[in-house]
Amino acid sequence: MADDWGEDATRRAKAALISTSVPSAARVVDYLNGGQNNFEADRRAARTLGATAPVTATIAPVVRAFQQRVLHFLVTEAGIRQFLDIGTGLPLVGSTHEVAQSLVPECRITYVDNDPMVLSHARALLKSAPGGAVGYVDADVRDPGAIVEGARSILDFDQPVAIMLLFTLAYVQDAAEAAAVVSSLAAAVPSGSYVAIYHLASDLDSSMEEAARQWNKMMPSQAITLRSGPEIASLAAGLVPVPPGLAPVNQWRPSPTDPRFEHDIPVHGLVARKP
Repeated sequence: MADDWGEDATRRAKAALISTSVPSAARVVDYLNGGQNNFEADRRAARTLGATAPVTATIAPVVRAFQQRVLHFLVTEAGIRQFLDIGTGLPLVGSTHEVAQSLVPECRITYVDNDPMVLSHARALLKSAPGGAVGYVDADVRDPGAIVEGARSILDFDQPVAIMLLFTLAYVQDAAEAAAVVSSLAAAVPSGSYVAIYHLASDLDSSMEEAARQWNKMMPSQAITLRSGPEIASLAAGLVPVPPGLAPVNQWRPSPTDPRFEHDIPVHGLVARKP
């Protein structure tokens, strides 16, 4: 279900669920991004992943750069002013609302997550620019109906919306269910809306398979699935890819200021428009 992230009772109940001894996906990613909202269990998990697949240390800065390029495209080229960011994670510099509202302050953003640590930080750290709006929905990616209903207080679903599924679909194990999530969300927004996806790849670095097994062993309640390029492209069936289409994230409209690596990063990226 979707809850009101602004209610103190909801926040207190969620905060009581935070465990410092068990790694959390949001906190592991926060650590890999150089954040401070993590514990030793999260840092130990990140080190285990890095020992298994050294490429994991390079993923965080590259996907952050991809996200910012996508936001620039959506705001400045596609004219999008509304964003539904599903799988928010812990707040970092360069979050969706910061980038979008730095370009057009009137942008409206709804964040979606169900991690208790994310909720504990949301109200204090995610503030809107004057003229815009930022909202929060506590919901699971597998419940698109609750996501859309909860987002209606901020977003106008009669106007184009950019749906940001950054990493999130890896948590949906079944391919048909993952495709249904994208389809349901796309059905809720009008023509001219966009879906942006990045997804851990199964076909770009063989060490990622063992890293995924380690992740799932350490965080079974947040197990992930790797997918190949064709499998990820199929999740957005019926949508029109924005050039260059599906590509490793470091090859999707790269900027001269982006981090540079010798090999492709094992994450596929895609931005697609609803016709």
